[in-house]
Amino acid sequence: MAVSVSELLGSCPVPKSDYEQILLGHGSGGGLSAELIRKVFVPGFDNDVLSMLEDQATVSLEGTDSTRLAFTTDSFVVKPIFFPGGDIGKLAVCGTVNDLAVGGAKPMFLSAAFILEEGLALEDLKRIVASMRAACAEAGIKLVTGDTKVVDRGKGDQIFITTSGIGVVPRGRNLSIRNARPGDKILVSGTIGDHGIAIMSVREGIEFDTAMLSDCAPLASLSETMLNSVGSIHCMRDPTRGGVSSALNELAEASGVGVMLYEAALPVRAEVKGACEMLGLDPLYVANEGKLLAVVAAADADRLLAAMKGHPLGKNAAMIGEVTEKHRGRVIMKSLIGGERVVMMLAGEQLPRIC
Repeated sequence: MAVSVSELLGSCPVPKSDYEQILLGHGSGGGLSAELIRKVFVPGFDNDVLSMLEDQATVSLEGTDSTRLAFTTDSFVVKPIFFPGGDIGKLAVCGTVNDLAVGGAKPMFLSAAFILEEGLALEDLKRIVASMRAACAEAGIKLVTGDTKVVDRGKGDQIFITTSGIGVVPRGRNLSIRNARPGDKILVSGTIGDHGIAIMSVREGIEFDTAMLSDCAPLASLSETMLNSVGSIHCMRDPTRGGVSSALNELAEASGVGVMLYEAALPVRAEVKGACEMLGLDPLYVANEGKLLAVVAAADADRLLAAMKGHPLGKNAAMIGEVTEKHRGRVIMKSLIGGERVVMMLAGEQLPRIC
């Protein structure tokens, strides 16, 4: 018997969320992460900037009307620390730069704190530092301060890195996860799931006919190209932990709108699709580290797509869905055969230690 989306929304069981201890799933970027932030951190620190829950905090300097700064921080615990297409150092720089870029900021300065495990090969550390320097040069950002700590052997899994970034938001830019409006179109800058599957290919020993590389890349130049070409971009997000699903569910909830995705329009590499089928994964939930989502007024969507495709990091960009008035707070996907299914936020931990 066919079940409508409305019936399904009314009957879906709610996953257990009342835990007394931290689980791996609390770091997934999905539902448990959102709950942890909502129940512990937001009320714990209680301020209007944090409660916006953007990828970055945008603040004004005291005594100025025009200078706005974007500020973000992130920690990286990826395993393995070297993977096809990147390493933990490149990932740390790109992840922080991208959180600034999707807020419309020009990345300026970066800090990095290193937690090193006793026994880490010095040559590996030098390789990571060189990778970070190259990523900073590509992104046009300077690493200007940092910290180093060493923990006992067996207590740090080689290396963890925390990076914080500061950028300047030009006057007139006001991107926000709360700005999506019915009728807007949703674009993605390229194929999804590449990073997570590149990590899993190393862990699981999966071999592909062609090299499967992480999409790890700094997106500042792409976002600037997009913002300069179209003035009606309402929101951008980088779908990292929890993938496209979590990013769009967050957007739907924050803006009070529905999201309709079209499966036929989703750009997914054949290798990623095959690996996901083998591992029982859904590409919508797999992490990306060099892609962004953009929500734009329908009248400018084609022009924005053309601008994205003209940039090296957006050559595989696609229009994948639209914002709707129906099913507010939910993401629905129209399948290849015409049916519809609810795309829930990731409930647990699908791919641990991917960023």
